[in-house]
Amino acid sequence: MAGGTSTPGESVLSRSMRLLSAFDADDPYLTLAELSARGGLPLSTTHRLARELTNLGLLDHGRDGRYRIGVRLWEIGGLAPISLELREQAMPLLMRLYDATGENAHLAVLDGHEALYLIRIMGPHAVPTLSRMGGRHPLHTTGVGKALLMTRDEHWLDRFLAQPLERDTTHSITDPAELRAELNRARVRGYATTREEMTLGNVSIAAPLPAVPGLPPAAIGVVTHLDRADENRLAPLVIKAATAVSEVFASARS
Repeated sequence: MAGGTSTPGESVLSRSMRLLSAFDADDPYLTLAELSARGGLPLSTTHRLARELTNLGLLDHGRDGRYRIGVRLWEIGGLAPISLELREQAMPLLMRLYDATGENAHLAVLDGHEALYLIRIMGPHAVPTLSRMGGRHPLHTTGVGKALLMTRDEHWLDRFLAQPLERDTTHSITDPAELRAELNRARVRGYATTREEMTLGNVSIAAPLPAVPGLPPAAIGVVTHLDRADENRLAPLVIKAATAVSEVFASARS
């Protein structure tokens, strides 16, 4: 697709965003040809934009000829209020949750129809997960995702469930009626769970943060192995952490 074409009338900024969005966790280094193919832009256009983005520090051009996201882009992203405020307030409490459970601890916010992960704390004995800081995962197959869905009204859920739900494992819930029933049960008990719905062998327990003005819908969760998924022990700790983050954020804003 190195001979791709730009959309007529598309701005330089939009085309630049195509290139920046071409990178992902699996492919953080891309050649010019790969950038061109993933961005759907002609090779000549890709070369010109990549050179300009490199000069601005938004891309780095390695000696091996491949490109990667530049430090300047990370620096700018760190100035977003959600990073400056929420992560700063939540990090110590997520560390406390990790210390209390010994399990992976996550904080994610709702962004469109996905869970955007802002914090991930892992330890040497925690189970491997697919999540990463700045990564996105489905709402219906992750603990924090289901916790975020718990906070949505019926109109929002109607629109969300109108789209096909992809199956990550054989345990993923993709039937709208079944997912609604699962969310109703989660609301009653105050926390959401997933059992091998994103990764086989893993269980997630998550709770939404109480709403705070200026804070996007957010949730905190832990991911553990199926063999040590003690809901009676873990759920109260997760709910306590979610409440504490919300209170600290509200206090900092008052």
